[in-house]
Amino acid sequence: MRRRQRITAAGVRRPQSERLRRRRRWYFTLMGTCLVLIVLAWNLVRLWSTTAAVAMSVVAAVLPPIAVIVANWGEDR
Repeated sequence: MRRRQRITAAGVRRPQSERLRRRRRWYFTLMGTCLVLIVLAWNLVRLWSTTAAVAMSVVAAVLPPIAVIVANWGEDR
């Protein structure tokens, strides 16, 4: 007699549509944060602190490459 093996969902990958949706959501969140930082830095924060506006712009400049990496993460598998 064969013994039945227990099958679990732990080893099953999530559907591609769900993974794409999650990556797309992260991408748009990061890019939206980038736009908000730029708009706030150039229009509002610069009136009080130029250093803070420059720092916000630097962070905003780093976010698009990170967003692209997140959007394409695991695409080659």
